[in-house]
Formats: sequence, C-alpha cells, structure tokens
Amino acid sequence: MKTRFVLINTSHAGNVGAAARAMKVMGFDDLVLVAPRWPNVLRKEETIQRASGALDVLEKARVVATLDEALDGMSHLCATAMTPRDFGPPTVEPRVHFEALLKQERLALAASAPEAKNASNPADDGEAGGGSAPAGQTGVAFLFGCERFGMTNEDVYRCHAALSIPTNPRFGSLNLGAAIQVIAYDWRQALGGFGVQDATPARVQADAAQVAGMLGHWEQALTSIGFLDPAAPKKLMPRLNQLFNRAQLTPEEIHILRGVAKAMIETAQAKR
Repeated sequence: MKTRFVLINTSHAGNVGAAARAMKVMGFDDLVLVAPRWPNVLRKEETIQRASGALDVLEKARVVATLDEALDGMSHLCATAMTPRDFGPPTVEPRVHFEALLKQERLALAASAPEAKNASNPADDGEAGGGSAPAGQTGVAFLFGCERFGMTNEDVYRCHAALSIPTNPRFGSLNLGAAIQVIAYDWRQALGGFGVQDATPARVQADAAQVAGMLGHWEQALTSIGFLDPAAPKKLMPRLNQLFNRAQLTPEEIHILRGVAKAMIETAQAKR
C-alpha cells in the first residue's frame, strides 16, 4: 500500500530532517511539506544534519502550497491530533486502526481478485511505501500539523481517523520527529515489519580436536600447580570437557584458554 507522510506548516527545519530519518529507517520515502515556514527548508543545513543520511528522502520530498495537492492520490487519511473537538473522526490507537485498515484492504483485494486476474496491465506501485498494489489502489497518508498549534479543525475533519499514540496520561507530549517515528514503526510492523539485523558476526564453534588439544594443555597446567593429581585424577578432566562443550567455545576463546594454561605452567616452573 502506498504510504505518504504529510507535514503541514512545519516551522522548524530540524524536524523536517528528523522526519526524513524516521521514515527512511522504516522503509518509507514519500514526504510532502505543505506551506512550510521556510520555502527552501529541504536544502537548509539544519534539515540535512538532522536527516542523518536520509538525503534520498529529502531529495524526493516535495513542497506544495495546499493540503489538496499533498493528498492527491491518497484514499485513506489519518490525522495526528489530540486537541479535544466537538466532532470529527474517531480517535484510535495506531496499531488497532492499522490492523483494521489492512484487514479491510485484504477483503477488498480478495473481492476484486477475479477482475485483477483478467486485467491486461495490472499496476504495481513497488515503492518503499510497502510492496505491490493492484490497479486502482491508492494509499494512506499520515498528516502532522505544525509544532506549536497542531492541525486545524478543518484539516482534521477531512480525515478518516485521528491517531492517538498511547502515552503517560500526565505527560503525552511528543515532538514531531518522535511522533513520526512511532507512527512509521507501527505502520511498518502492520505491513509485516523487517527482520532483526544481527549486529555481530555468526559464532563459529571450535571443533572437537581444538577442544581436546586445549584440555590436554589444561591438564598439564592443573598438574603443574598441584590442582590435579595424575595418580588420582577422578573425573576432573571429563567434567571440564563437558563444561567446555556446553560453553560452545570459539577458536578465539580456545586460544585465550590455552594462553591461560601456558601462563599457569610458566608460573609454576618459575617457583621451583
């Protein structure tokens, strides 16, 4: 489903950069600014610095004069406004609303499957906003108001839902960048999410021969310091063997342990 983030009357350049960064880490890149305070905000130094590498999102971003222009092609609009109003769209938790929205989307796709199969040129939006889409599908837009006053009533009224991020009832104030990050994360999770990126290389376990060689070295070391009696070894070495097998040592760790054994032997010899 196509996804767009719309910032209305943004007054701080840094927040535009923060928005781009929040979007990129969640795989979105469609950013539209409606009448920002700075017409050249996408090129301001503070914007670029706060984007922290999300320059492709800034380069693709658009500045428009009206909200109508920003919402062109979007079929479902989500406001992010918590100011009490006499009427308007229902206030919903993002995750709950996203689940319902995607369920509705799946049902619509299932209902239109025969028509899509017979279509000669099915459309594929294929953008970072979230995979392919059948012909005629539009998308969802998340609207964020200016930092000081939020969204106007008129802008909220045209939306289908007002998203409310669950926060501490006594202090629910989120800055713009943080709010965008939360919404982008919840929406990405609803779309299927990303796999966890392993920050460490795969662990390579030492083979049996390496463990056996290290145990032989330790047997010499423990004997040299008088901890092991060769005449009555009991089950010390088999138990150490089991201990090291459970530890699933790496070759590097084997090397460290053999270094310890070597130091024990050299110390024992020096005291004689």
